[in-house]
Amino acid sequence: MHRVQNVDEVKLVRWPAQAALRDQYRKTGVPRLLVVEGSALPPQCGDLYEDWVRAPISRADLDARLTALRARVDEHKVPQLDDRGVLQFGAQSITISATQTELLELFVTQFGKVVAREALRTRLSEANQSSPTRNSLDLHIMRLRRRILPLNLSIRTVWGRGYVLECCGAHTRS
Repeated sequence: MHRVQNVDEVKLVRWPAQAALRDQYRKTGVPRLLVVEGSALPPQCGDLYEDWVRAPISRADLDARLTALRARVDEHKVPQLDDRGVLQFGAQSITISATQTELLELFVTQFGKVVAREALRTRLSEANQSSPTRNSLDLHIMRLRRRILPLNLSIRTVWGRGYVLECCGAHTRS
C-alpha cells in the first residue's frame, strides 16, 4: 500500500549521506532540515522548504531551527483548488459545490488579499446566469466559511471593501 506523505512535517536528512532522499523530498515539496555531518561542506539552500544545521547540535538549537523552518513554510502555504471542486490546504482537502468553486477560485488566486464584493457578485451572476442579491452573496460566503474551517482557513470581512481568504488566526491587515 502506498502511504501519502505528510508534506507539512519537517524531515531530518543527513548531509551528504542522504543526498538522494533530499532530492526526493525537494521534488515532492517536503520541508527538510539537513544535518551536515563532520567536515562536509554545507549545501546550497535556495529553497524556502530547506535549511541546514551542523552536527552536533543541541536539542534546543535543533528545536529552534525546526520551528523557524515550519513557520517559514506555513507563511508561504497557498490553498490549491482544482476544476472538480477539491480544495486542498496542507495535507487536508475538502470538496465544494460548483458555485462555491466559482467563488473560491477568486479567493485562491488572491490568497491573503482583498477580493471585492463586486467581483464576487459578478462571478456569482456568471455562474448562475442571474443577478444575485446582497443576501444571496452573504449566504454563499457564510456557507463557504463553514466549509473551509476544517482546513484552518477563514474568510475575513474587510468592511467596505470585500473579503480576504487567509489562514485561521492570521493577523495581517489588508
